[in-house]
Amino acid sequence: MDVSLVIPGRNAEATLAPCLASVVPLLESGQLREILFVDDGSTDGSAEIASSYPVRLIRGPGGGPGAARNRGWRASESALIWFIDADCVAEPEALAILRQSIDQPGVGGAGGSYSNLIPAAAPGGWIARAIHAEIVSRHGAMSDRVDFLGSFNVLYCRAALEEVGGFDEHRFNGPGSPGAEDAELAYRLHSGGYELAFDARSRVGHHHPTSLSRYLRSQRQHGFWRVQLYARHPKRSGGDAYSGMLDHLQPPLALLALASLPTLVWPALRWIAPLLFALLLLAQLPMTVRLVRREGIALWSFAPLSFARAFCRGFGLLAGVIALPWRSGATPMTGAADESS
Repeated sequence: MDVSLVIPGRNAEATLAPCLASVVPLLESGQLREILFVDDGSTDGSAEIASSYPVRLIRGPGGGPGAARNRGWRASESALIWFIDADCVAEPEALAILRQSIDQPGVGGAGGSYSNLIPAAAPGGWIARAIHAEIVSRHGAMSDRVDFLGSFNVLYCRAALEEVGGFDEHRFNGPGSPGAEDAELAYRLHSGGYELAFDARSRVGHHHPTSLSRYLRSQRQHGFWRVQLYARHPKRSGGDAYSGMLDHLQPPLALLALASLPTLVWPALRWIAPLLFALLLLAQLPMTVRLVRREGIALWSFAPLSFARAFCRGFGLLAGVIALPWRSGATPMTGAADESS
C-alpha cells in the first residue's frame, strides 16, 4: 500500500529543513507516495522552506496540531498515513519498521520512538538529556501492543482514521499548544477494536527542549489538556501503556502540598505540608533510579526537574478543571466513541 507523509508545523523554520531533508530520500526511493506539509498559520518562513522541497504545501488557519493533521491526511491520496512532527528528523529505517507492524492483521496504527538531537554539551543539554532518558525508559517498558501512541512518529491506516473521524479538533488541542489529541485518537481507535503496535526501533530524532521555562510551560499545557482527555475517557485516568497511576497522582499531590502551606502556622498541623512535599519528592525516585542505573549519576538531575514539572502540571490541571464546564460543550466529533458512556 502507498504511504503519504503528513507533517504539521507552525512557525517551524528553525527545524523544518532538516526534517524535510530526512524524508525526501524516502520519496525518491518510492517508499513514500507524497509528502504534505501543513502550514498551520505560520508567521515565519516555514512555507517558503517547504516550497523549496518536493513537498505539497497545504495552508491551514492555525487550528492546532490535530486540525492540521486532519487537513493533511484528508488531502492525501494513500491508504497509509505517516505522521511526524516538523521538529523531528526521521532515521532511514523509521518508516520501514512501522510498515512491518502495520501490515499485521487487525493493526490500525503503529508508532515508534525518539532519538535525541541535542548534544549533551549544548546549553541546556542536561534538560534535553533528562527528558530523552525518561522517554526512552518508558518506551523500553512498552510491549509491542499498546493503547497509546504519540503522533510524532506514527503510521495509521486511512480506513481507521476515516472510521473514527480522525483527530478531535475541538476539545484536545489549540494553536501552538502541545495538546492531547494524539492520545485521544489512540484511545478511540483502541476502544473501537483496532490493535495499536509499537516498535522502539523506529526512531525520529527530536529537538528536545533546552529551556527550562519553555519545558515547564509545555507541561502546564499538558496538565490542562489532560483534564479534557480524562473527562472524556475516564477509564484511562489510571494510566496507559506510557504512563501509570504514580505519574497521574503527582500533579494533584503537588497542588495539595501547596494548599497545605497555611497549616504551618498551627503547631499541631505543621507536619502535614512537609509530609506532602516529601511524598511528592519520593514519587520522583523510581524513575530517577532507573535513569541513573541506565545512564549514570548525572541523571540525578531528573529528580528536581520532574519535581518542578509536577507543580506545573498541577497548575495546568487546576486551570483545566476550571475551564471544563465551558470546554465540555465544544462540538463533539462525528463518529467518535465516548468511553464515558
